[in-house]
Amino acid sequence: MVRFVGILVGLLFVLVLLVAALAPREASVPDPTLAHFQHPHQESWKQDGPLGLGIFGTFDRAQLQRGYQVYKEVCAACHSLRLISFRNLEEIGFSEPQVKALAKAAAVPSIDSRTGEPTTRPGVPSDRLPSPYPNEVAAAAANNNAIPPDLSLIIKARHDGQNYVHSLLTGYGLKVPADVEVPQGLHYNPYFASLNIAMAKPLNDEQVTYADGTPATVDQMSRDVVAFLHWAAEPELERRKQAGVATILFLAILAFLSFLAYRKVWAGVQH
Repeated sequence: MVRFVGILVGLLFVLVLLVAALAPREASVPDPTLAHFQHPHQESWKQDGPLGLGIFGTFDRAQLQRGYQVYKEVCAACHSLRLISFRNLEEIGFSEPQVKALAKAAAVPSIDSRTGEPTTRPGVPSDRLPSPYPNEVAAAAANNNAIPPDLSLIIKARHDGQNYVHSLLTGYGLKVPADVEVPQGLHYNPYFASLNIAMAKPLNDEQVTYADGTPATVDQMSRDVVAFLHWAAEPELERRKQAGVATILFLAILAFLSFLAYRKVWAGVQH
């Protein structure tokens, strides 16, 4: 009897599998996002060092200053950089008087000591770079409910951050595939995960005027602002590399001295 019940259960299980296999299925619809999404172009960055290994790489101060100009004149209209103070800009080559002038030209949120009402005041070097919006509600209201992300750590927060941001900034204006729908208020960009991004094309040729005469192409401005944002995310990058190189040299010398001591101690011992 037990054997009969076991056989019956097995037959029912096989029957269920056959029904599931033979049941009509809906035709799968290809996802255009997967078909048209593009991975970032792999670029060469000075701060990554030779062969992109991250060793001995240093930031180009002139490029960082140009990148700050792009951020200030273009990106700062929507994106904050809340982890950077004006005095940090001395690290990228600005002099102390220049930093004071940059801070003074900025309107920093404050409170009127007489009335207690919100107001603004000229900045000082110790102030953080001011946000373009007083709060997230105002940011969402001004950007079709899409809050622009803070850029302080954007290079570290995105996979392959430098190449991703550069590709994203230069990825506008491409022809929209026939099977991709771009909703109103969004913009096609194949380097964005969903292909449609709320941010309109931010960069156009000659949008800024560089003091050093560098041609302000979209690619150049993108490279400059990416380098600046990389520095903003890792301002200690060069010091960390220097400490790493010094540590490796110390360990190499220690290993050599240990080998000499070993030879000296065991010189008269026969194996």
